[in-house]
Amino acid sequence: MFKDGEIYLGTSFLKDSDGQETSQGEYLNLKRANRHGLITGATGTGKTVSLQILTEGFSSAGVPVFCADVKGDLSGLAAKGEPKDFLAKRAEQIGFSDDYSFDSVPTIFWDLFGEQGHPVRTTITDMGPLLLARLLGLNDTQEGILNIAFKLADDEGMLLLDLKDLRALLVNMEERRKELSAEYGNISTASIGAIQRDLLVLEQQGAEQFFGETALDILDLMRTTRDGRGVVSILAADKLMQSPRLYATFLLWLLSELFEELPEVGDLDQPRLVFFFDEAHLLFEDAPKVLVDKVEQVVKLIRSKGVGVYFVTQNPLDVPDGVLSQLGNRVQHALRAFTPRDQKAVKVAADTFRPNPALDTRQVIMEMGVGEALVSTLMKKGVPSIVQRTLIRPPSSRIGPLSEAERRDVIANSPVFGLYDKVVDRESAYEVLKEQAEQKAKREAQERKEEDRQREARGRPKKSRTGFTLPDFDRDDRPTRTARKKASRRRSNRQTVAETAMKSIARSVATSLGKALVRGILGSLKSGR
Repeated sequence: MFKDGEIYLGTSFLKDSDGQETSQGEYLNLKRANRHGLITGATGTGKTVSLQILTEGFSSAGVPVFCADVKGDLSGLAAKGEPKDFLAKRAEQIGFSDDYSFDSVPTIFWDLFGEQGHPVRTTITDMGPLLLARLLGLNDTQEGILNIAFKLADDEGMLLLDLKDLRALLVNMEERRKELSAEYGNISTASIGAIQRDLLVLEQQGAEQFFGETALDILDLMRTTRDGRGVVSILAADKLMQSPRLYATFLLWLLSELFEELPEVGDLDQPRLVFFFDEAHLLFEDAPKVLVDKVEQVVKLIRSKGVGVYFVTQNPLDVPDGVLSQLGNRVQHALRAFTPRDQKAVKVAADTFRPNPALDTRQVIMEMGVGEALVSTLMKKGVPSIVQRTLIRPPSSRIGPLSEAERRDVIANSPVFGLYDKVVDRESAYEVLKEQAEQKAKREAQERKEEDRQREARGRPKKSRTGFTLPDFDRDDRPTRTARKKASRRRSNRQTVAETAMKSIARSVATSLGKALVRGILGSLKSGR
C-alpha cells in the first residue's frame, strides 16, 4: 500500500457502472504537501488519529513535524502500537494487513512550563509588539504605547529579554513621558498602567517562564535521525490550553519565526517541515483584522520556504475564507447538523470539495462513522482529487498517551537534553535602567550633601569687632519650600558635560543598532540580527 513520495491515508470503495465494488488507496503527495491542509470534524470522529497517521507518514519520509498535543493523546507517537482487535479488523477491511506493522516515531517533547518537556523560551524583543499586543489583549491606544516602548528600546540599545525588562522600561517611560512625548508621541500614564496590569495577569498565567533565554533555536524543530526519519516535536499543551490566548500567540510566533528564519527554496520533492496547528479556531477568535490579514499572508508565502501548515479544528467555519482557500489537502470527518450554524458548516465543507457524482457529499458528512473521512488531496499540477469517502488506516504507533515514566525516559534520551534547561539572565533593560536609577540616586544624594554643607557655611553667625555674635538682619539665606523643590527638580535634570557626551555617543550607537534591527511581517526580528 505504501508508495514512494506519497503517504497512505486509507482506502475508499467505489462502485462501477455494473454495480461492482472496487477499492482504491487514498494518498497525500509529498510534493504537494507544502500546499497546506485542513483536518476537521466533530469531537470523537477521529481527527487525532488522522493527525497521527499523517505525522507517522511524514516522519517515515524524512520530514520533521511540529504539533501541539492538546489532550495528551499524541504522546503515544513515541511508543510502538499494541495489537488490538479493532485495529486488525480495520487493516483487513482496507486491504492493509500485509503492510501493517507497529513502530514508534522519533520524538522530542516540549513544554512552555518545562514540566512535560524541554522548556521553550523566546525573548520579548524577538516576539515583537504586534504579537505581544495580541497576547495582552491591548486596544489600539495601548498597542501604540507598546510600539513606542519597542522603538525606544531599539533606539537606546536596550535588550528586552523577559517581562521584568519590559516592566522596567514602562516605568522609565512614565518617568520621562514629557521628554519622550515630544519625540515619539503622546504617552499616557493610564495606558502604561493598563499594560502593566495586563503583564501581571500574563505572569500569573505562567508566561514569565516563556520569556527569557536560552531562546529556542528553530533548527531544533527540523531534526532528522541518522536513519533518515523526521523527528516529531510535540508541544505539551494540555496545561497551556488553560490560557488559550497564550497558546494561540505562541504557535503564531513559532510560525512567524519559521517564515522569517528559513530561506526561499521553492517547490521541493517534500516539505522541510510540517506544522500542525490544533484547535485552530483559537488563532482567529477575536483576532483583529490586521492580524488575520497577516496570518493569511504568512500562510500564502511560507509554502516557498518549504513549510506545510495544517490546521486542525472542529468546524471549517473556524478558519477565515482567505486562509481556507490556501488549504489544498483536506480530511473531513463527520459533522453533526444540530443547529443552523452546524448546517451552514456542513454546506461549507461539502461545497469546498471537488464534487463526486457518486456521492451526496453533504449527506455523507453527517452520516460517517468514527474513523471515516472525506478525503481530497492535491494531485499533479496542484489539481484537487475528486472527494472520496475513505476508511482511515490504523496507526502504527500507540493510540493514547505515554505514562509519566515513559515520557521522562524519552526526555532524558532527547538530542536536545540539557540545551534549554538552564535559564540565562544576561544584562538587559532591567539591569541597565536599575543601574541608571542607582547612579541618579547617588548623584542626587551627593548634591544634597554638598548643598547642605554650603548652606551650613552660609548660615554661620557674624561676629563683631568686639567678638560678640550678631544676628544677620540683612537677609534670610534659607530657601523657601517651593524654591527647594524647584532647585531639586533642576538638579535631577541637570547633566554634566561628560554625561551629555556619553548620552550622545550612546544614542548614536543605539540608532545604528536600531537601523540593523529589522522586524518581519508579524513583528518578530528577522535573521541577521
